[in-house]
Amino acid sequence: MIVWINGAFGAGKTTTARELIDLIPNSTLFDPELIGAGLTQLLPAKRLAEVGDFQDLPIWRRLVVDTAAAMLAELGGVLVVPMTLLRQDYRDEIFGGLASRRIAVRHVLLAPAETILRERIADREVPPDLPDGEIRVRQWSYDHIEPYHAALAGWLTADAHPVDTSALTPYEAAVRIAGAVSGGTVPVCDIVQTPEPTSETVAAGVLLFDEQDRVLLVDPTYKAGWEFPGGVVESGEAPARAGVREVAEETGIQLADVPSLLVVDWEPPVPPAYGGLRLLYDGGRLDGDEARRMLLPGPELRAWRFVTEEEAAGLLPPVRYERLRWALRARERGAALYLEAGVPKG
Repeated sequence: MIVWINGAFGAGKTTTARELIDLIPNSTLFDPELIGAGLTQLLPAKRLAEVGDFQDLPIWRRLVVDTAAAMLAELGGVLVVPMTLLRQDYRDEIFGGLASRRIAVRHVLLAPAETILRERIADREVPPDLPDGEIRVRQWSYDHIEPYHAALAGWLTADAHPVDTSALTPYEAAVRIAGAVSGGTVPVCDIVQTPEPTSETVAAGVLLFDEQDRVLLVDPTYKAGWEFPGGVVESGEAPARAGVREVAEETGIQLADVPSLLVVDWEPPVPPAYGGLRLLYDGGRLDGDEARRMLLPGPELRAWRFVTEEEAAGLLPPVRYERLRWALRARERGAALYLEAGVPKG
């Protein structure tokens, strides 16, 4: 299990986490900040200059998941992780990756009043040997108060168990968190445990259209980015039937007919992903009543929307958009297409 301690920069996460490991039996502190520090030594300066925060590096998010899983495999017990996460897509990617390893996450939010938060930031120690320490430590914390409030007003409060630490010492906050975790007040994050692939996979997606011929996209909770309804084909399962099953599980829509194939796309392996075959099917047009009956969002999906092809270009990753673009052309022509990495062949 992981107890993830979230909160604004300067909220006292690390200090509270150090107190917490003395209160939770067989627990270990894991600070992802160390991975960020290591990457500053490992990655070229040019790559580091492309991002404003090491959290924006995909390698950081992957290494957080991999390191946490390796530490739990080595030590067992509980990991206490003090780390600010203000972007919901990063939370989804990291927590979804942990869920795929069958690692439960209990998400706690340290939430002092803003006046108290600013006082604590002002009192933060700046290492004397740190270049530009005042800017990198104190000003950084001030600059992230606004993004913190934006996350708080949106997804963060609903996702995490808040603890008002305005009048609490770090030890008192740790005692409250330990009691909430042991007493079950902090639930395990509601995120689908999608097993991590160990080899190439076959995945089936289904395109569903509204009365204006816009296509349905969904926003999964367990990974970053918009997607089509669908998922990995299980062993012994027909791909088209897998698409029908996934549509029913994700949206509540029962497709009466087996959907027709639009695209077969071979996705090459790009570590750490294994790639495989990606199939897109035509699930047909939904009338207004069917669209209104969709059971979204749920544990698997955060949001959904019908979009035009142009709007999809701004939401989907490039290869996924190319898959959609050619699927729409195949739908117009009435003939399926074979692609490799989103490019038609033959």
